[in-house]
Amino acid sequence: MEGGIHPGTDPSAFRECFSLAWKNPYVLRLAFSAGIGGLLFGYDTGVILGALLYIRVDFKAVDRETVLQESIVSMAVAGAIIGAAIGGWMTDRFGRKTSILVADFLFFLGSIIMAAAVNPAMLIGGRIFVGLGVGMASMTAPLYISEASPAKIRGALVSTNGFLITGGQFLSYLINLAFTKAPGTWRWMLGIAGLPALLQFVLMWLLPESPRWLYRKGREEEAKVILRKIYPPNEVEKEIQDLKASVEKEITKEGSSEKINFIELLKTKTVRRGLIVGVGLQIFQQFVGINTVMYYSPTIVQLAGTASNQTALLLSLVTASLNALGSIVSIYFIDRTGRKKLLVISLSGVIISLGVLSSVFHETTSHSPAVRRQETAHFSNYTCPSYGSARSTDWNCMKCLKASSPDCGFCASGKNKLSPGACLISNSAVKYLCHSDDRLWYTRGCPSKYGWLALIGLALYIIYFSPGMGTVPWIVNSEIYPLRFRGVCGGIAATANWISNLIVAQSFLSLKEAIGTSWTFFIFFVISVIALLFVLVYVPETKGLPIEEVEKMLEVRALHFKFWDKRPETLHKNSSA
Repeated sequence: MEGGIHPGTDPSAFRECFSLAWKNPYVLRLAFSAGIGGLLFGYDTGVILGALLYIRVDFKAVDRETVLQESIVSMAVAGAIIGAAIGGWMTDRFGRKTSILVADFLFFLGSIIMAAAVNPAMLIGGRIFVGLGVGMASMTAPLYISEASPAKIRGALVSTNGFLITGGQFLSYLINLAFTKAPGTWRWMLGIAGLPALLQFVLMWLLPESPRWLYRKGREEEAKVILRKIYPPNEVEKEIQDLKASVEKEITKEGSSEKINFIELLKTKTVRRGLIVGVGLQIFQQFVGINTVMYYSPTIVQLAGTASNQTALLLSLVTASLNALGSIVSIYFIDRTGRKKLLVISLSGVIISLGVLSSVFHETTSHSPAVRRQETAHFSNYTCPSYGSARSTDWNCMKCLKASSPDCGFCASGKNKLSPGACLISNSAVKYLCHSDDRLWYTRGCPSKYGWLALIGLALYIIYFSPGMGTVPWIVNSEIYPLRFRGVCGGIAATANWISNLIVAQSFLSLKEAIGTSWTFFIFFVISVIALLFVLVYVPETKGLPIEEVEKMLEVRALHFKFWDKRPETLHKNSSA
């Protein structure tokens, strides 16, 4: 069951998806309204990395303490872990639509708290509320879209959620740039995030519940009315019969009770196999390092030798636009190429990109400009104490930036930024003096002739990651579980994603300080190789299969390394029987 094209799937799926705009706009309305949950997800991911640059200016404690910076970024992820776990239960108990509405309320509340924050603790509290909403929306939105989509364009429609995630990130970078000069900077950046939540709340209030959830709850007539709006007349009756058979089979095996026994859940072969695939993909999505790029891309750009905050944000905007473009590529290929092939291509490119980044940062840190006494003497009253008291004169920019008590910065040579410069105390007054002398001021990374290669490495990473590992794990998790367990299993997988996200976000800056940027990216490189092996061995192809037939596939599936050939004719018949 590793490959092939389901009889209902053809290469025109992408065109058919967009032809819905005039053929059946109701389906697109469902998909895009629910997909705003992805926009919230993406906006929250992107907006904090720009806002943090200005939060550090207003709250000096945040500027001094790396732990506070990591907490402001990652507490939203901690909230998302809880939100995803609660959301998994809530979507099965109260419905997909209700869960999205609750998520919108939480996100709106968190945005207001952050915009009004008077101290770092209040900011962290607002980030937790935002995280609760994002965690719930991250697993509920693709599930709702999946259950309200025709089978042969399901992948493309669920990919719209991925596109809106990356679109939200791109929008957040635009907002960051728009408010860099405005009074209140970061307050506007964080507060305006409540508007998409308010918009989705209104749109979802006017839309129906998932038809498959309604059918499973015994509200069959309501479900049939919605399915008849989604499917063309020649397909709807077969879809209703398949759904009926699936629900009856579940009730026969598990009974009609709504209580889920987690021990029995793990003993069920199809659920267990689905969880291995779904949870594994969500964990690897984070541990190949994507959110080090999305949360800290301005910092990474500065580590590559860019001095200006505004320039770093502008270059990050390019990264976000590539991410959004990759999501459009995913919409086009997901129902043509298939989930597994897209993952293999994606991870292969990610491995190459991380290899480039690791190599470039090794060169950048090992060949940084020297520090000279003559250059430093030009600012004699502001010499870095560690450098001033050092016996050795063999200092370079990286050694200067690692000095502490107090922190120090590198003022580049006015003639050539790669020439020897000055090691000075790091504060706003010294920064101004350095700039007034027509020099560049560095506190995070050092000038380097290899910096442009780091930018290319980041761009390649996004180009390869976004169409595959960026969207496919969410698509697979929205279609791989039996109907009765879909919410709780999706919640388990989403929780695993957010726990992994938290680990990566909370540890990146500390890891970078402990072992260096180059070795940090090398760790992601090794994990990406392991992720590729996991995909080759464990992940099945679900392209074009009706949701009710995915369970049949998992029942007979064996480990299989081949993934590029079409499904054998005998299995073709079995899957369409």
